[in-house]
Amino acid sequence: MVQAVDVDETQKHNEPVMAYVQRLAMEKAQRGFDTIKNEKKLPVLGSDTVVEIDGLILGKPKNRQQAKNMLQQLSAQKHTVHTSVAIVTEEKGLIDTSSSEVLFKTLEDQEIDLYLATGEADDKAGSYAIQGIAAQFIKNINGSFSGVMGLPLYETAQLLKQCGIWPLQCQVTK
Repeated sequence: MVQAVDVDETQKHNEPVMAYVQRLAMEKAQRGFDTIKNEKKLPVLGSDTVVEIDGLILGKPKNRQQAKNMLQQLSAQKHTVHTSVAIVTEEKGLIDTSSSEVLFKTLEDQEIDLYLATGEADDKAGSYAIQGIAAQFIKNINGSFSGVMGLPLYETAQLLKQCGIWPLQCQVTK
């Protein structure tokens, strides 16, 4: 089951990118564990993804113009996608992060506009979804496809094993 939780996603002053994405993933997992009906005391998984380019975080766009600006910034550029996944149980909280380098092709304004019109970018870090239409923009990826997508499967499986709960299902918060 997927459960959305309310977490302030504002980056703290001078908070490094890795600390930021890890904090959000852990806060989401902890909030989910604390607030959902969890009578069976199942583990809760939380994750967060950010796009980093030149030391700046490209979060979820507030509007289509901001999304267009982000995609223009990513055009013909390498950027890094960081996705942290956290698992909270009664006994502990564990976290891991996947970081992947992504290279976009040169994007024409018309193709950005057509992409934005699909609505796919509206709620995505960096204004794109690699698992959707934006896959055509990806010239190269060095790292984890599932991490860029938003849930790094390798790291998630390793955390579940560390918790001794693999392959037990988790409550997922986003």
